[in-house]
Amino acid sequence: MRGRWAAAGLVVAALVPVAGCGDQPSRAGSGVPGAEDPAERCAVAVPGPAALVCEIDGGEAVLRDAAATPERITDAGSRVQAAYRTLGEHPEWDAVVLAGVEPGLRTHTEHAALASRELASMHGAPRPTLPAWRIVEPPPAERLRAHYDEAQRRFGVPWQVLAAVNLVETRMGRIVGLSSAGAQGPMQFMPRTWAAYGLGGQVWETRDAVLGAANYLAANGASVAGLGGDVGASEKLDRALHRYNNDVRYVRAIRHYAAMMAAEPRAFVGLHAWPVDYRTTEGVIPLTPGYASRRQIPVAEYLATRPR
Repeated sequence: MRGRWAAAGLVVAALVPVAGCGDQPSRAGSGVPGAEDPAERCAVAVPGPAALVCEIDGGEAVLRDAAATPERITDAGSRVQAAYRTLGEHPEWDAVVLAGVEPGLRTHTEHAALASRELASMHGAPRPTLPAWRIVEPPPAERLRAHYDEAQRRFGVPWQVLAAVNLVETRMGRIVGLSSAGAQGPMQFMPRTWAAYGLGGQVWETRDAVLGAANYLAANGASVAGLGGDVGASEKLDRALHRYNNDVRYVRAIRHYAAMMAAEPRAFVGLHAWPVDYRTTEGVIPLTPGYASRRQIPVAEYLATRPR
C-alpha cells in the first residue's frame, strides 16, 4: 500500500502520514502526587530528565482518569506527546527517566520513545515549509474504538494495530490531504489498493477506511494472534505491516504503539489526544484545527503573521 507522506515533518515523533496502503516503495517513583494540575506542577522543573518524569507521570495520570474532562485530556495529551518526543531526541536520558517514572509507566514510556525515534528516522531533516494540509477535529475516541472493534470482529486484525496505523497515518483523522504519491483518506490508501480492498466504500469515510485497512492487513496474514506469544503469527503481522509501508521502521513504530494499547487499553485515549505537531527548521509548530493551505508555506512566511 505505499505512497504516503512518511518523510514529512509531523511529530509522533514527527508524524507525517507515512506511506499509504499501496504497492509502491516507501518514501521516505517520581514524587509526583496525583494528577490534579501537572502543567503547574511541572512548570517549575528545570528542563531535563526530571522535568520529563514530571510531565509523563502527571500527564498519564490525567489520561488514565476516566473522570478527566475533555479539556484536561487535550492538555495532557499535548504535554505528554511533547515529553515523549523530547525523550526520543535524548536517548542518553533513558535510564534516568525510565527509573524515575511510575513503575507502571516504564514499559509504556519506553515504547513511546522508541516509536518516536523510528518515525523521526523515517521523516529525516526538519522541513523549511509547512504542508498543504487541512487540519480538522478527529472523530470521537468512542466512535473510532467502535470502528476498530468492528474491524477486528470481521477480519481478525487487532484493534490496537488499526488504531496505531490510524495514529501514524493521519493522527487519527486530523490530517486531511493527499500524500505526495496520491494516497488518500484517514488510513492513507493508494487508489489501486483501495479499489481492491475498500469493499466498495468511501476512502474518506473513517469506518470504511478502517474496514478496508483491516481487510488489506488480514489478506496479507495479520491476525489477533500476532500481538500474543505466537511467533509465527507475529511474523505474519510484521509482514502485513511491511506491505502496508515498505519500511521496517514503520513496522516497529506501529508495533510499539499497538503494544502500549495492548498492555493498557486506556492508553488509546491518550494517543487519541495527541495533536498534530510539525517539525520544521524553526522548531516544532502545532497545526491546530482550522489550519488549511493548498500550498506548502515557507515557515518564515507563516510565522510572520502568527508569532509564537
